[in-house]
Amino acid sequence: MPAPLRLGLLGCGDIAARRTLPALARTPGAALAAVAARDPARAAAFAARFGGEPAASYEELLGRPDVDAVYLCLPTMLHAHWAGRALEAGKHILVEKPLATNGADARRLFALAGRRNLVLLENFMFLHHAAQRTVAGLLGSGVLGTVRAVSAAFTIPPRPDGDTRYDPALGGGALLDNGVYPLRAALRFLGTDLTVAGAVLRHDERRGVDLSGAALLAAPGGATAQVRWGMEHHYRSWYEIQGSAGALSVEHVYTAAPDRSPVVRVRTGSEVRELRVPAEDHFEAVLAFFAAAVAAASRGAERPGLRLLDAESRRQAGLLDEVRRAALRVSA
Repeated sequence: MPAPLRLGLLGCGDIAARRTLPALARTPGAALAAVAARDPARAAAFAARFGGEPAASYEELLGRPDVDAVYLCLPTMLHAHWAGRALEAGKHILVEKPLATNGADARRLFALAGRRNLVLLENFMFLHHAAQRTVAGLLGSGVLGTVRAVSAAFTIPPRPDGDTRYDPALGGGALLDNGVYPLRAALRFLGTDLTVAGAVLRHDERRGVDLSGAALLAAPGGATAQVRWGMEHHYRSWYEIQGSAGALSVEHVYTAAPDRSPVVRVRTGSEVRELRVPAEDHFEAVLAFFAAAVAAASRGAERPGLRLLDAESRRQAGLLDEVRRAALRVSA
């Protein structure tokens, strides 16, 4: 059997503790080798809990020969910098979303990964869930006809004071935190040639971050996407695809719990069907995809699906630039 992918954790974020590292322990072909945090005591505590060896610093972890790849779980504003450092150190990278806060950084990082033959994967778990495969199969069957419009939303209630989402120095704000999810859904269903036709950002002047927003996106053939996001709302995690012959929608799509069976609702004419998708842990699914992509790269091959994910990540970062430029800004 091939040796497992030896993963180093860079940054001991909450999502790593709650979901990613428990999923990693259940993922064949991957294992935690080392942990680094800004606070060495926190790294030691994570290592004692999840395995691997604590590293004294980020730099020490990147220099370890027993680390093949890095899971980067740092505040948003640090993603592009440390992704670049990891690539320069010859490490494959799974990075929490968003990979970059702007298009230039994303293009630079993917170019570097390409030159080094390294896998650079942005951690959008929902794209690897069985629900997404079900939707892709329905679209491929032509049951909806030609896709004409996408609507998508990811909104959450206000966070406690002191939450990093309210800190502009760490890349806070709703657009970077949850706005990237509906943007990514629009890219998946309408393609990477989307442009921004209009946008709104509601800005908290006291904290210096955006609290919510919406955008209208256009595809070359005239199909549109209406997307919205925010962290001052009733919870919503949803998308709908409308075609010339039908429509489908999925609830709780970006944050499906591992024991939850998502339902894909398909409407054609007066008929409504509900397709229940088996429950699965999409954190395990993305880790398995990443490990397979790294194994393929080591053979000089490419994991099917990786090129599309790379193209979507690059364009998504560019759309962040365009949303900011186009947005009508409203003070909260």
